[in-house]
Amino acid sequence: MIDLDATDRAILRALQGDATLKASTLGRRLGLSQPATWRRIKRLSDAGVIGARKLDLDLEALGFGVTVFLGVKLGLKGRVSLDDFERAVAAIPEVQTVEHVLGLYDYRLRVVARDLPDFERVLRRRIMTLPGVGGVEANVLLSEERRPGPLG
Repeated sequence: MIDLDATDRAILRALQGDATLKASTLGRRLGLSQPATWRRIKRLSDAGVIGARKLDLDLEALGFGVTVFLGVKLGLKGRVSLDDFERAVAAIPEVQTVEHVLGLYDYRLRVVARDLPDFERVLRRRIMTLPGVGGVEANVLLSEERRPGPLG
C-alpha cells in the first residue's frame, strides 16, 4: 500500500474523470509544475495505483442499446474447470466483463447487445452452450450512474 497525500488524491480524482489529461494541464489545475506532476503520476503508476488507461466507449451510440448482468451458476463443477469456462466466455465479444464471485452464482457477466432479440440470440447460442453452465439469471440495466469512488 502506498501513502497518498491530498495532492496525490487530487491527481487521481482528476485522472478518473479524464485519463487523457496531460501533466502540464493537470499541474496548472493543481498549482504544480509539469515535471512535479509527471513525477507524481509516474510514482502512482509504478506503485500500481494507476493501471491501464482505458477508452470509455458510448455503447449506445455504437448500436448496443441493451446491457444485461447475468448471474451464471456452473452445474458440472467437477467435470468442467473454472479455467475452461473462463476461456470459453472470454471468446464471446458481447461479454464485456467476467467476474468470479462468491454467493448464489459462480460468475457475474456484463453482456451488451443491440436489442433484446439480439441478447436472446447471444444467450441461447453462445452463453447457454458454454462448458458447465447450469443456470443463469438475467438483470437488464435500466440506467447507470457513475460514482467517483472512495477518492471523490
